[in-house]
This record gives sequence, C-alpha cells and structure tokens, in this order.
Amino acid sequence: MPAVVRVETSSAYGTGFFVASDTILTNVHVVAGNVSVTIRRPDGATQPARVDATAPELDIAVVRVSNPDPHQATLPMGSATRARAGQEVIALGTPLGLQNTVTRGIVSAVRQVGAITLVQTDAAINPGNSGGPLLDRAGEVIGITTMGMKSSVAQGLSFAIAIDHATALLSGQRPAAAAGTPINTLNDAMRGQRTPSETDAVRAQATRGYEQALAQIARQAASLDDFWRSFLRSCYEGRIVGTFDRDWFAVWEPRAMTGAVSPGCGSSYGDVRARADRIRDEVLALEEAARRADVFPGTRRELRQKYKLDYVGWDR
Repeated sequence: MPAVVRVETSSAYGTGFFVASDTILTNVHVVAGNVSVTIRRPDGATQPARVDATAPELDIAVVRVSNPDPHQATLPMGSATRARAGQEVIALGTPLGLQNTVTRGIVSAVRQVGAITLVQTDAAINPGNSGGPLLDRAGEVIGITTMGMKSSVAQGLSFAIAIDHATALLSGQRPAAAAGTPINTLNDAMRGQRTPSETDAVRAQATRGYEQALAQIARQAASLDDFWRSFLRSCYEGRIVGTFDRDWFAVWEPRAMTGAVSPGCGSSYGDVRARADRIRDEVLALEEAARRADVFPGTRRELRQKYKLDYVGWDR
C-alpha cells in the first residue's frame, strides 16, 4: 500500500504506483493532458509531481517527483508473459475516491490486440482504479489497470495494460505501428473489425506443429503395436487387464500385466519397454512445448485421442 498513491488533477483523479523512488506509473487518461499533478499518499500527505512522459497508444504515463524519498516503497515490475489463465491477481487503487482499496480476482486471459498486450481479469475495476497496479501472488506488477466494462454491458470484464509495455517505455521503446488507444483497439477487436490476434495466430501455428509431431510419434507407436503383438504370442503367458489406446501402455501399469514373461524373453520385453519409454519421453516433451505455446489442453487431448496416444499416465 505505501507504494500506491492517488493521482489528482484539477478535473480528475486516478491511481498511480511507485516503481522507483522518483517514478510513478499511471494512465494517460488519468493525467488528462496536464503537465503537473498532485499525488496523495495513503496517510493523506500530498506532493506535487510532473508528467515526464506519455504514451497515449498504450495509455501509460510516467510521473516524476522532484524530491524523492530514499525510503519510498516501490513495487517490482514482473511480466504479463508469464501470466496464466486462472492464476490469482490483486488490484490496488482508489475506486470512486476510496483510497487504499484492494480487489481480488483471477487472470481470465492474456490477449494480444494489435501491438498491445492486455491482461483480462475479473477483479473489480471501478472509476478511480485507473492507473493502479495489478499484482500477482508474488507481489509483482503484471499490469496497469486501465478499464472495466460497465455492469450494463458485461460482468467481471476488466483489462490491464501489460507491465511489459511500461518496462519498454521506461527504457525508451514503444510498440511498432501502435495507433489509437487500448480502449479503441479493444473495441474494434470486439466488434470484429480486426484480424485474429497475434496470440491466436501463434497458437494456431503451434497447434499445427503439435499435431504434425504427434503424427510422427503415432507412426513409431504403430510399429511398436506390431512388435507388442508378436511379443504377446511368443513371450507372454497370462492376461492383460485394462483398456488402453495402445495395448503396450500396460508396461507402465504394474497391475495390468497379471501374467509372466516367458523364460528367455527378458531381452524382448526390455526392447518393448525401451521403445515405449522413448515414445513416452517424446510425448511428454511435446506436451511441455505445446503447453508453453498455449495450445489449449482440450485441443491437445482431442489430438492425442485422434492418434491413439492419450494415456492418463502423461499427467503423473
């Protein structure tokens, strides 16, 4: 809380937060074209500050104080790229003028809209929250809250500008070909006036790559199917209990192989197990790569079922 302040102008107010002893981040629409503002601390003390830089296309403003407190509390800047849908987040700010307010929610999605990355959340964002920090559970800022949909339009639909844009702005960088504002950009996207987002395009490409790799693994699995049937005829006495996409998945289930490997067939069983383990390792590596590329879990499961490579043990 000591790092979060109310940002006041003659006509408006919002929220800001210290990322350095002399540096505050907020929204452009909070400072509203002013060259100076007043910051109000949680204890009510006020201090003048100047608007040092603005990026309307990002709705991010940088505010500086002239006489920084060397003991000023600051918030660490994280990254929205590591955010995952479902993780808990906390918004701090001054909704409706009520300073020192906390709301909690989850990340609903991380959306790439044009050149802008937005964190969608169901944490309550009200007028006055604008410019405040959206924190993850580690206390790192992953976004700057910028807008919440009116209750008459939608429930639990709020957005924050990815903190990565502020990190780049502080180092002198801006997004390429950025235009408009995040609000306009998002409205255009919601009305279907834009092509699919970069995130969707990357995910679609990753999904195609995932399926192609699964198809290659499935060919190895089909070859092992033939070897397994030969092994059962010549080297195994007893029953296999359970139903699997591939019968040889039973080698990973201690209770599935109720019989015994025939004497002299230990090397054949070792070959089966080695080939099965190589396929397992390839599938697990592919799953991790697909997860990092944000290929949807349901899509991965459907494709594994399509290629008869769906096994409950992948999640163990």
